[in-house]
Order: sequence, then C-alpha cells, then structure tokens
Amino acid sequence: MSKPVESLKEATIRFAGDSGDGMQLVGGEMANTSALIGNDIGVLPDFPAEIRAPAGTLPGVSGYQLHISSFDIHTPGEKYDALVAMNPAALKTNLENLKPNGILIINVGGFKDRNLKLAHYDSNPLEDGSLDKYQVFAVDMNTLTRKALEELGLSAKIVDRCKNFFALGMVFWLYNRTMDHALSLLKSKFAKKPELAEANSRALKAGSMYCEATEQFVTSYEVKPAKLPRGKYRNISGNTATALGLIAASQKSGLPLFLGSYPITPASDILHELSKYKHYGVRTFQAEDEIAAICSVIGAAYSGSLAVTSTSGPGLALKAEALGLAISVELPLVVCNVQRAGPSTGMPTKTEQADLMQALYGRNGEAPLPVVAASKPADCFETAYEACRIAIKHMTPVLFLSDGYLANGAEPWPIPKAEDLPEIPVNFAKDPESFQPFLRDEDTLARPWAIPGTPGLEHRIGGIEKEAVTGNVSYDPRNHEYMTRIRAEKIEKIADDIPPTEIEGEKTGDLLLVGWGSTYGAIRTAVEHKLDEGKSVSRIHLTHLNPLPKDLGEILKSFKHVLMPEINAGQLVNVIRAKYMVPAIGFNKVQGLPFFSSEIEQKIDEILESK
Repeated sequence: MSKPVESLKEATIRFAGDSGDGMQLVGGEMANTSALIGNDIGVLPDFPAEIRAPAGTLPGVSGYQLHISSFDIHTPGEKYDALVAMNPAALKTNLENLKPNGILIINVGGFKDRNLKLAHYDSNPLEDGSLDKYQVFAVDMNTLTRKALEELGLSAKIVDRCKNFFALGMVFWLYNRTMDHALSLLKSKFAKKPELAEANSRALKAGSMYCEATEQFVTSYEVKPAKLPRGKYRNISGNTATALGLIAASQKSGLPLFLGSYPITPASDILHELSKYKHYGVRTFQAEDEIAAICSVIGAAYSGSLAVTSTSGPGLALKAEALGLAISVELPLVVCNVQRAGPSTGMPTKTEQADLMQALYGRNGEAPLPVVAASKPADCFETAYEACRIAIKHMTPVLFLSDGYLANGAEPWPIPKAEDLPEIPVNFAKDPESFQPFLRDEDTLARPWAIPGTPGLEHRIGGIEKEAVTGNVSYDPRNHEYMTRIRAEKIEKIADDIPPTEIEGEKTGDLLLVGWGSTYGAIRTAVEHKLDEGKSVSRIHLTHLNPLPKDLGEILKSFKHVLMPEINAGQLVNVIRAKYMVPAIGFNKVQGLPFFSSEIEQKIDEILESK
C-alpha cells in the first residue's frame, strides 16, 4: 500500500554534519531539484572558516538551510520543519531552531561515545528523553550505506563518504522529490570515476527505498510548484549572478572584461566563475596580493577594458591607496566587495554589512565614489551591471557591495533578454584637435576616455594633482580645491540617473522601514505580514548608497517614524540622520547571521505600540 502524502505550502529543511560530510553538496542538490520542479526557494549555506575543522567538534559543523514553497518567498526560512543531523555536534548546534514536533533525522552511526564527548554531551540525547518533543527518526546511515554498496568492492573510507547521499535520498522521499537531476549530476560529476557515480547513486536510492519500506516513515509531504511569472529560470547564487552581470555589461558595452583579483572568502567564486568565460573575451588574473590586483585593474581601465577587481573587507583596506589613484585619474573600474564579519580576519564565512563606512570614506583625502548594493542573490546580476554602467558613463571607480549571505545564497532567477538590458554606450576620445584630458562633459562632468597610443592624445597620468582641462601637474591651491569639488560634484550628478524610489505600502504613515543590501528578504517579509494585519507600515530598499536618491529626504519626512535594520552596529542610519536630520531608529544585529523576519516584526510592534 502506498503511504499518504500531505500537502504543504512551504517547508524549511536543514542539513548539518561535519565539514567533510558533504552537506553543501546534498543541500545544493535538494535546492536545484526543488527549483526544477517549480518551487520558489531560498537557501543559506553555513560552513566553518577552517578548510578542515576537527571532525566531530562544534566549530566544525557545516550546514545548508533550504526554504521551499508554493508561493513567492524572500528568505531561507527561520525555524526548521526538518533537521538532518549527521553527528552529535550537528544536533547540538542546530536543535534550538527546530520547530516543536519537527522532523529530526539522526544518523545513529555518528553517535559514538567519542563524538558525544566532542560535542560536550553528558548523556546520549537519543536515550535521555531530551528529544521527546520532536518526531525523531534514528537511522544508522553508516551501516545501511555499507550494506547498499557492499557489492561494489570499494574501500570503507569511500563507502562511508556516500552516506550524505543516503541522507539526501531520505529527504527526497520525505518531500516527494524526483531523483533524476541528482542521478544526472552524479554521472557528470564523477564522469572519470564511474565507480563513485554508481556508489553515490546506489546510496541515494537506498535512502529513498529505506523510507518507503520501513514502518518508521508513515507520511511524506509535497510542496507544489509556485505560481511565478512565466519565463525561463535558473537557480543562481549571488557570486555567479555577479559574474554574469559583469559579462553582460562587457558584451553590451563591447569592451573586453578584465578581472584582476586575489582570492579571499567569500568573494573567490567571482574569480572562479569568470575564469570559465574566456570564449567571451574575459581575461582573469590571479594576482600575488590585493595591491597588485587593483593596480592591474587600473592598467586595464587605462587601456580601454571593462576593469573589475573582487575582494572582501580586508582586501578593500589594502586596495585603498590605489583606489584613490583611480579616483584622482578618473578611470572607470568596478570594485566588488563581498562583505564578511570583521574586523581583521573576523569570521570569514559569516555575513555582515559592516563595510559601508569603509566604502564611503575609507580612503585618504577627499575621494568620493559611487556605492551600490545588491539586495538578493539574483539582484547581484542587475546591480553589478549597474555598477559597470555608472563607471563607464561617469568615468569613475564604483564600489559594488554584496555580502556572504548573498554570495552563497541562491534563488530562482528569470533569465533576462539581452535586448532588455540598459544600453552602455562607450565613447573613446579620438580627435586630437578637441582633446584635453580633463575637459568635462557638460551633463555628467566626466572627462574623456583616451586610449594609450591614439595619435595626438598624449597626456600625463598619475596620482599628483592635475590642472583642470590640461591635465598638467599642478600645485596651485585654488586648482586643487576646484578639482576636489568638481570630482565630488561629478559623483553627486549620478543621482540624476537614479529612478524614483519605490515604496511598498502607503506613501505616508506611522512607520517606514529603510533597508539596503541583504536585509531585503527579512524586511519585505516582515512588512508584508504587518500590512496583512492592517498596520500602518511601509518599506523602501536602497540600491544606490552614494549618491542617495534625490527623493529620499522627502520620503523619510512623510512618516512619523523610520526604522533601519542593518547587519552592523549602525552605519547607514548615521548617514541618514546626519544628511536628512530625521531621528531614524537603528535596529542592529552583529552575529554573523542574517535577520529573521520575526525579529523585525517584533521590533515593528514595539515601535508602533510605544510611540
């Protein structure tokens, strides 16, 4: 007899185990499979900073959280409906977020005395009654995987590494997922080692068959496809979306793309991804350090390429002097800063929004530049593209901000048509009769882009102040003040390109939430819930952080109260208070974790009730 299937609107699932247990792989495959069948998804990979943390320890736990739904969602979920714990440490670090009566799948094979001690358990939670409020499915995945693969003649080490696919097979059965994509993935991933493809495929099928055959599992669940706008979608991470946005800008502008970068978590995948696109004219250079990376990019911009460098906060600090040179020389380039928890090394695999002040002010002298921030993994495409457009049109370096949550997170992305992307016209100076290196465009104040070697367009380059128009070296005090102010005015003129700010909710009312970057999903979900409750709440989310939109001041002053959630100690809120003289309320979280929408909802209620 077939087992009953219960329909759910949404489910949040967490895979957790040692950093070597393959949780990122199987969690990502669950996400890809769910996206293929039409669910909306949100994911949160969570892994230790160490390349191989001590097995069985609390710091060594790697997790992958997945939120699947039959409607439009904006976060990777909060409390889990199901938790897969491969060892005691994974259980201990994740159990508090499992819902009461939630599904708890435990690998009994990982609960040896040594592992219990490493996780600081005084007693075995499988025996002491501490898990009574959950639906516990204790399965010896180690033994069952070995039995499923015993005919293949593989080493014990290889066989034991397949238990993650046994766990995935169980979750596939539990949520009625097809195995087709996973089997295809294994065949492709292990094309040169077919015995590994066969082993993992058998483990996957064995996990599913175990759930079907055993009386432990009585019910399975289904989450039907979401009703999303028609179109061609793919599941995309923030770093991949950033890379594709840069490539799209290169193709649209007709400029060759050059990335000079030094590997740093969590930005390295931008370098990895772009290195695959040599056939699109992309050139990637892994420099010996951060300073060499941005200096190579300055050279590429000077010679007429779409020049980009990628980094995180510590690398941005090292790039600061050369970035000041690019501002002084007024060259178009993009710096992608994928923020992480700091200061110093901090928590390199955890997320934070704490580099905003560094982006705005972290250079010597008066050195303003445009700053844009992506809000969702898929939005990294559009925001990276916008950064390139601004850089080329206004002849300036641009700082693009993402963070670890966006970089590693993923969601379905409707693939845009090339013809729908904004144009990025490029006009190189060619006429020696009219050329002056700092003769500015009347509308944008951008100087001309002159390619080295163009006859008659010779000019000085370097970090010493230049004379207006001629570009000759100048120590004249009034010229220095003029050049300082005109560079700042050029950046402010970018606000003319910023479209009107979209407001969710009423245009005036009791409370306005202002967000930027990766707080988007949590803020939007919280505001939607409060609007459903009839509360006077509205929301805006900023992409352009310097300059700010022209209509922002008027919007802020149309509400009684302004709340600004940030994953930092309060950075944009201070800018807003100073610039617009509004008593904006900061709501800050500095834990290396994104906001839960419930946290923001609670803060909304607190303000509305007390004010």
